[in-house]
Amino acid sequence: MLKTLPLEKPSPDFETFRKVISGTKKAQRVHFAELGIDEEVMQAITERFLQEKWVPENELLNGDFFSKPKAVEQYIRQRVRFFYRMGYDFVPDGFALAYFLRRCPKPRQAEDTAILSRGMRSWAEEGTGLISSWEDFETFPWEDIQPSEAELEAYYTVMAKTLPDGMKVAIAHSLYEQVMEIILGYEGLFFLMVDNPPLVKEVINRWGGMIYNFYQKIVSLEIVGAIFHADDFGYKTGLIVSPEFLRQHIFPWLKKYASLAHGQGKMFWLHSCGNLSKIMDELIDDVKIDAFHSFQDEIIPVTEFKKRYGDRIGILGGVDMDKLCRLENIELRSYVRSILQECMPYRYALGSGNSIANYIPLENYFAMLEEGLHWFDKQ
Repeated sequence: MLKTLPLEKPSPDFETFRKVISGTKKAQRVHFAELGIDEEVMQAITERFLQEKWVPENELLNGDFFSKPKAVEQYIRQRVRFFYRMGYDFVPDGFALAYFLRRCPKPRQAEDTAILSRGMRSWAEEGTGLISSWEDFETFPWEDIQPSEAELEAYYTVMAKTLPDGMKVAIAHSLYEQVMEIILGYEGLFFLMVDNPPLVKEVINRWGGMIYNFYQKIVSLEIVGAIFHADDFGYKTGLIVSPEFLRQHIFPWLKKYASLAHGQGKMFWLHSCGNLSKIMDELIDDVKIDAFHSFQDEIIPVTEFKKRYGDRIGILGGVDMDKLCRLENIELRSYVRSILQECMPYRYALGSGNSIANYIPLENYFAMLEEGLHWFDKQ
């Protein structure tokens, strides 16, 4: 199954990646990009093909993220090594978001039936979230769910020591999505938008400000190459809330995050699932995103997105998750080559339409990357 990956002698080059995505340099090879790869996938590849033991995060950290400094270091090193050996130019890092989720009560859970099952899978809160009243807002442990200055320094110091030459970190966080899925809940948000708009505004601004503070502390670090902000604004046929709501409450914060990144000479990428046709021009022209991620062929194939917007922003990923899961090897490889044919060699990096989830067959993940590795050889 595995022929050319993991790579024996990777050559990460984020600076070239940045130039390709910004459109100032023609790609000389296919670069790869992912927002996330499930730990079960990284563990399976590390143990089966790198012949190294992967220690799961929950065994390393066991509750308090910084109760075991050596465990934190091992956790960072094994993640970095995975992305390095798989041929990536950057490590996606959702440390602050993971920290927030760890400190919050457990969300809904159900049995995980994926190929590489984690036992139980968490789901977004469809009903009422952690805050539903002003009393909840005032008593919410805002300060306790964010990492301290000392914890941030410890984490990113280890990251700086671990990153191979040429690699960078893309730091990720989430505003609207966490407000909707955890803090207020889906129904909680929708009802409060009508019943108590000031509370919704205060929750968004409190959480948005915390994210800003995190980005502000980290984005200037030499190891950071981009902010990879993640917010799911839509579903298959449209937006979850109105464009007006996003313009009033969310876009002002996104513009601040983008300005932070650009002020440090870094890139600002946006991941968002759903049909964003009503707001894409605003995201490009007003928010000023440098690249976009998350694609479904049923909404808009990445090749069509490339035709519409590829002269204005970079494009990350785009291999449809359904196809990545279910196509046979020959069909999948042909499909990936068709994407590369349309999207290369400017402003494109190959990857999944969403993430490398633990239900994607490993052989399909490898096939996608192998097609990228050998695409220029076949031209």
